[in-house]
Amino acid sequence: MGINIVLVEPEIPQNTGNIARTCAATGSSLHLVKPLGFSVNSKYLKRAGLDYWDLLDISYYDSFEELVSKYPNSKFFYSTTKARNTYTDMKFEDDCFLVFGKETAGLPEELLNANKETAMRIPMIQNKDARSLNLSNAVAIIAYEALRQIGFTNLV
Repeated sequence: MGINIVLVEPEIPQNTGNIARTCAATGSSLHLVKPLGFSVNSKYLKRAGLDYWDLLDISYYDSFEELVSKYPNSKFFYSTTKARNTYTDMKFEDDCFLVFGKETAGLPEELLNANKETAMRIPMIQNKDARSLNLSNAVAIIAYEALRQIGFTNLV
């Protein structure tokens, strides 16, 4: 089956394109929550995703609540720099959803507060100038850990 990558209000087309390419190469589904900070016809989005767009399972939602209501029995994990748990503390499962916020602000505080047990971070040095990793890098790191935990289903 695989995993699902959720981008909540992504702002940078190149990041979304890179993430789309990662999803296509891993068989992961991509879920984009509006508003998007770019047009899906953006040349930057298409260039970053190369010729992988036809391999991609992609869905669009008007709100995060719409996505959650479509998958009420699914397990959601939330990426943030503010979590107590690291991504390696999580027990990912087949068909889980990995949720990432917009580049400039991350996920809403109320969403993180309501999901502390499944909020996760990637360990980094403590430095006010190194606030976070690039979104597409963070997605790749966590996605591959989730895929490893579920046995790299359908990957060779």
